[in-house]
Amino acid sequence: MATLSFEGETHGELVVKVRRWLASQEGEEEGQLSPHEAIEQGAELTKDALRVIASTAPAPIAQNEIVKALTGMGYKATDATKKALIDGLDSVEELTGGSVVKMARDTSRSAVYQMNSTIARQILRTLKG
Repeated sequence: MATLSFEGETHGELVVKVRRWLASQEGEEEGQLSPHEAIEQGAELTKDALRVIASTAPAPIAQNEIVKALTGMGYKATDATKKALIDGLDSVEELTGGSVVKMARDTSRSAVYQMNSTIARQILRTLKG
């Protein structure tokens, strides 16, 4: 019987690895996230960082109500920012029929390709002397 396993320290790491594997099975470009997925992952990363910071504090500090309140405020601010970004993105997509997001995605792919060809030309010039 075939098995498949993923290792990661956080839930987010596991999700990224599973998505990469699924994308490779479906023939999609690896590592391509939708804008919504990128926002979601960024928010989760921020909350993970807050959790790590709070958990590494010495017990008297970590148990302090001010630290707990600040951590909670960080979670709320992260969630509010995530919601505002996603709502804004949804509004832009709705108003433009998704054309702005598609143009940005296409432009970023083109820019990466152009940058790579420029670097390749520079390398060839260097090799030719």
